[in-house]
Amino acid sequence: MKGLTLKHFRYFEALAQHRHFGRAAEACAISQPALSLQIKELEEMLGAPLVERNRRQLRLTGLGEVLAERARGILQAVDEVGDLVRSARGDLSGPFRLGVIPTIAPYLLPDILKGLTARFPALDVQLRETITPRLVDGIKAGRLDAAIVALPISEPSFTEVELFSESFMLVRPWADADRPVPDGQALQKMKLLLLEEGHCFRDQALSFCGLGPLRTRDLMDGSSLSTLVQMVGAGIGVTLIPEMAVPIETRSAAVAVARFPAPEPRRTIGMVWRASSPLEPQLRQIADTVREAAMGSQDTEAAAV
Repeated sequence: MKGLTLKHFRYFEALAQHRHFGRAAEACAISQPALSLQIKELEEMLGAPLVERNRRQLRLTGLGEVLAERARGILQAVDEVGDLVRSARGDLSGPFRLGVIPTIAPYLLPDILKGLTARFPALDVQLRETITPRLVDGIKAGRLDAAIVALPISEPSFTEVELFSESFMLVRPWADADRPVPDGQALQKMKLLLLEEGHCFRDQALSFCGLGPLRTRDLMDGSSLSTLVQMVGAGIGVTLIPEMAVPIETRSAAVAVARFPAPEPRRTIGMVWRASSPLEPQLRQIADTVREAAMGSQDTEAAAV
């Protein structure tokens, strides 16, 4: 169709993903009026509306839903052409779009970036920190090359590579340091502070405590591990955090940290990418480098705790 460009597809796919003009514009690094103009131009070329606009919410029309799915496939195919070229060259250079969940990013990214820069100096690592569902969507849509997440993702179209595992640690007020460490059942009767919904670490903690979605009304939610630990220090309750977060999050809070009795609650961290990616060999090299950097960081943290 005359005048139709990949830019139209990228902007419309972003709008279909975010269902919000402002957030889609931010994701595309353009202004909201510019995004709106591109979508309107696309509708005029097609001769049919793609979006139902009202003040409360944005919905795609039937044609919009179909086009959004096609756009994702087209953009992924275009991205994979570039990946084929990079794979054929055999070197690791150029942009590499890596997603990381928030319960990993602050603690491991410095060491991971150092490791990647040292081994692949021509690689331009572009980071995206957000919750797992958004990272999964980003990989599917070709906006991300890979992501570091808690496994399993159980997405048939993804390759999953385990990197390491770590324990969950109990954080409680300093005054409770000498008390017996509660098990999962005992935690059900305590004021439990957890990350807000959408974080996989929340779901893992609830699973350990034997709590389902219908029994979480009395829990208190926080937006970050730092917030949770500070609330514990104020005597509001107890929380669970990943072991890698302990040195950073507990250094300025009046809290006590303890290990749970065996079997300890743990999580497995891994790297995932599209199984169809032509960069499979290079991605495995990157995963090896991330694993080495993470294990080195864990050894340093273990010595400091």
